[in-house]
Amino acid sequence: MKAATIQLETLTCPSCMQKIEGALKGLDGIDQDTVKVLFNSSKVKLNFEDDKISIEQIEKAINKVGYEVQKSRVKSA
Repeated sequence: MKAATIQLETLTCPSCMQKIEGALKGLDGIDQDTVKVLFNSSKVKLNFEDDKISIEQIEKAINKVGYEVQKSRVKSA
């Protein structure tokens, strides 16, 4: 299991958080209970199984709903 912190462009509305959460919670390999979108710091934190999904796939899912990923940090959970 890996833990990811993903820095996004500045989030401007609370509904942004729900869109991002919805996109991520639908992905296989992400620990649903750990998905947190932090509005004030424009970050996403989550745990994922790196043998099922890659950080690149997670970033693509965020990009698909219209948010730019600035950088990601992954470490062992």
